[in-house]
Amino acid sequence: MSNEQKEPQSDKPQNRSLGLGIAIGIAIGAAIGSAMDNLAMGVGIGVAIGVALGAGLSQRGKDR
Repeated sequence: MSNEQKEPQSDKPQNRSLGLGIAIGIAIGAAIGSAMDNLAMGVGIGVAIGVALGAGLSQRGKDR
């Protein structure tokens, strides 16, 4: 199929919220990991925090 025949892919708000949550979580996790002198563990914790934050943000978007 050519590009003209394909429908443009919309950037869904829940995907954007999840990505934003993961990015913020990694930043927070890197700070926590740096403070604990274990960056790898901090980034892992940050990803978990980010997924939870992103899921919460996407749920909040669905409620409105």
